[in-house]
Amino acid sequence: MKILLLTPILPYPSESGVAIRNIGIIRGLAQAGQRITVLSFAEHAPDRDANPLYQLCDSVRALPLPAHGKRKRIAKLLLSRQADIAIRLASEDFARTLTAILRENAFGLIQFAGIELGCYLPLIQADKKNAKVVYDAQNAEAELQRVVAQIDRQRPRRWPAAVYSTLQTERLSRFEGAICSGVDAVIAVSDEDRAYLIKHGGAPVYVMPNGITADDYAPPADATREPFQLVFSGKMDYRPNVDAVEWFHHSVFPLVREQFPETRLVIVGRNPHRRLASLAADEGVQVTGWVDSVQPYLHRATIYVAPLRMGSGTRLKILQAMAARCAVVSTSIGAAGLNDSVQSALSIADGAEDFAEKIVSLLADESRRRALGQLAQDQVRRHYDWSALIPRLLRDYREIGLG
Repeated sequence: MKILLLTPILPYPSESGVAIRNIGIIRGLAQAGQRITVLSFAEHAPDRDANPLYQLCDSVRALPLPAHGKRKRIAKLLLSRQADIAIRLASEDFARTLTAILRENAFGLIQFAGIELGCYLPLIQADKKNAKVVYDAQNAEAELQRVVAQIDRQRPRRWPAAVYSTLQTERLSRFEGAICSGVDAVIAVSDEDRAYLIKHGGAPVYVMPNGITADDYAPPADATREPFQLVFSGKMDYRPNVDAVEWFHHSVFPLVREQFPETRLVIVGRNPHRRLASLAADEGVQVTGWVDSVQPYLHRATIYVAPLRMGSGTRLKILQAMAARCAVVSTSIGAAGLNDSVQSALSIADGAEDFAEKIVSLLADESRRRALGQLAQDQVRRHYDWSALIPRLLRDYREIGLG
């Protein structure tokens, strides 16, 4: 089967959850004998010789990211009823290239990853021929914005952001609903997201979680855990991640340090938001910025923390930490989307005191940390390795009439 895959950012290098999901899907489909064409945006021109996409795919087209300045986005917010995300990746070059690819090829499947690419759905519908069209939803976006607004309203200095998210929630709901009604199938990354997306009506909604190649994260035999080192990872200009570490540093970390003053927090991820400057000034906190690989930080972690209070889907950061044999303490929101067997390998806590208590308990008990980490690795291998997920995706394709 010939597949056209549209992605918001080139899936390799894989520096974000979206990219990690897409490179996993591409590898799995290619190994299953599917022929793949990728059309994507890229921050930099890819190196064809070093980028594995060019070996995995029939064709790869990467266009520069569109430049939509802040003023233009604010004007759209104030002067139209469009969702901000609906125009974020609008590009005349991308539209022309997409139209040309569709007219020159006959695909069995056209799949676009993420709501930002929904603006191209009318072009896809116009020239798709007999292809089935699938929307791979990275989040239930309208519900995510509703929760973000609810949390931001609790802090006066975040009220402007809360107003933005409140406005976006209704607009996103309309845009998301139009996408779900204009495709042949929707793929959600969790049962929770499916429950929200199915409310729009329209196409059937299937579930295929985020996945990883578990062996890529297994610690080497000589790996040593740093004493009293807590690690959080993620794209650090993403609002749910910024909120998570701010809340943790303000409300949880002081309680942990009352019991273990030597405890350190390492925040790993690119593009640290300016709001993290005050955290970086704390001698007990390291904000790394971009790193070549997250694995060494996971392998050195005493405990991985996921103090998320907003967001949706299956958290790749947690799957990576579990595959790295970390003991993980997460909020219920952070653990949402993971199946019961995998959640049983996490220590789940909500509220600052409970979260701190779970961390303190694990810091004091090395044998329990080791046992929890081993269970975590075992469960991730069983349920969230791509070798288990790709057959599930192919089964969903068959259900919508694809061979």
